[in-house]
Amino acid sequence: MSGSDAPIRVLLVDDHAMLRAGFRTILDTQPDITVVGEAATGADAVAQASALRPDVITMDVQMPDMDGIEATRRIVADPAVGAAIAIVTTFDRDDYLYQALDAGASGFLLKNAGAEDLIAAVRALAAGDGMLAPEVTRRVLARFTTAPGPASASASPSVPSQIAATVLADPLTDREAEVLVLLADARSNAEIASALFIGEATVKTHVSRILQKLGARDRVQAVVLAHRMGLA
Repeated sequence: MSGSDAPIRVLLVDDHAMLRAGFRTILDTQPDITVVGEAATGADAVAQASALRPDVITMDVQMPDMDGIEATRRIVADPAVGAAIAIVTTFDRDDYLYQALDAGASGFLLKNAGAEDLIAAVRALAAGDGMLAPEVTRRVLARFTTAPGPASASASPSVPSQIAATVLADPLTDREAEVLVLLADARSNAEIASALFIGEATVKTHVSRILQKLGARDRVQAVVLAHRMGLA
């Protein structure tokens, strides 16, 4: 990822040149974001990601020669790239959504989203946060959430302690459990820091440890696990 003072580097991937141009116009107006490249096919996206090392990639699904799901899978599998990927598609289809998350995408937006949503998604992914379109979040949880756990976050103040006590090879600390509760409430790092009166750097450290302990690939997957534990 870019340094704190460097702009967020974005790679735009879509087979429609006019859409890429529109996204570039929106993003390049932001002082903290710069578009460093474009790709019209999945194969080109993989090559450009390796060459440019962007912070964030906006990825279409249906493209010539390689679809966005496979391109996402290949980019995520390359540890030298490290880009966060947001799937941006016209098609509000569950199979695309679940395949994208399985491939390693950290965000999912529909192309009818507003300019502010695109900008917010890029910033969220660059900060290490997941980003799902509001209209698809409920379906993700319905798909992946099992029966409710022992308690809900709103029902019991002891939930963090209960989660910390959940059987893991390396159990969560009480503080990590508190952070997980807030992650499940879709809080950003800044919001978690404010709620717990700690620094954002400390939040990032806790999130990294939570992901490692849960065996979660990213924050989105961690939230799914939190819901499975009965936090929401």
